[in-house]
Amino acid sequence: MSLKTIRWGAGIAGVLGVGLALLFHWQVFFWVPTEASMGIVQRIFYVHVPAAWVGFFAFFIVALCSAVYLWLGEERLDIAAVSAAEGGILFTTIVLISGPLWAKLAWGTWWTWEPRLTLTLLLWFIYVGYFLVRSSSENERTGRRLAAVVGIVGALNIPLIHMSVLWFRSLHPQPVVLRTDGPSLHPDMLVTLMTALASFTLVFLAIFLVRYGAERLERELRAHDSARESGKGVPV
Repeated sequence: MSLKTIRWGAGIAGVLGVGLALLFHWQVFFWVPTEASMGIVQRIFYVHVPAAWVGFFAFFIVALCSAVYLWLGEERLDIAAVSAAEGGILFTTIVLISGPLWAKLAWGTWWTWEPRLTLTLLLWFIYVGYFLVRSSSENERTGRRLAAVVGIVGALNIPLIHMSVLWFRSLHPQPVVLRTDGPSLHPDMLVTLMTALASFTLVFLAIFLVRYGAERLERELRAHDSARESGKGVPV
C-alpha cells in the first residue's frame, strides 16, 4: 500500500467518522429515549461502551499482527501492531475516564475495585508496558519482539473482561448487546449505540492509518540515512 493511498484512506475514514460522531451526538441529546432507572446519566453509555469495543478491537489487531510478526519477521506487521496499540491506548483511556464519571453518578463513588474495572485498568497498564518494553532494549529488533509477546499476552485479558460480570460478583451491569438471547436495548438505543460504534471505529481507522504511514516513513528514512552513511563512511 502506497503512502498516498494511506493518506487518502485516513482522510476518508476521518471525515466519515467525524460526520457520524456529529450524528450520534445529536441522537444522544435529542432523539434517543431516556433510560428509566438511571435517567439521563445513562447517556454516557453511548461513549463508554463503543470506546471499550474499539479499544478491544485495536488490541486484537496488536495481538494478531504481533503473532504473525514473530512468525514471519515482516517489519510492516510490527508497524501495524504499534500503530494499533496507540489507538487502543487512546480508546481505553476514554473508557477509564468515562467509566468513573458514570460510576460517580450511578454508584456514588468514582472507583471501586470490582472485576471489570480492575481488569480494564490492568489491560491499559499492559499496553503502556508494551511501549516501555519496545524502548527498553538497546537492540531495536529484540525490543520489538519482546513487545510483540506483551501484545499477545495482553489480548488474553480481553475475554476475561467480557466474562467477568458473569463469572464474579460485580456492580457493573451485565451485557445488554452481546447476549445469547439477543440485545435487550430499546431499538432506538441500539441504533444510537451502533452509530457511535461506527463513528469510533472509523476514527480509530483514521488514527491507525496516519500512525502507520508516519511510522513507515520514519523507518524508511532511517534505513536510507543508515545506508548512505554505510556507503560513504562516517566522518571522524
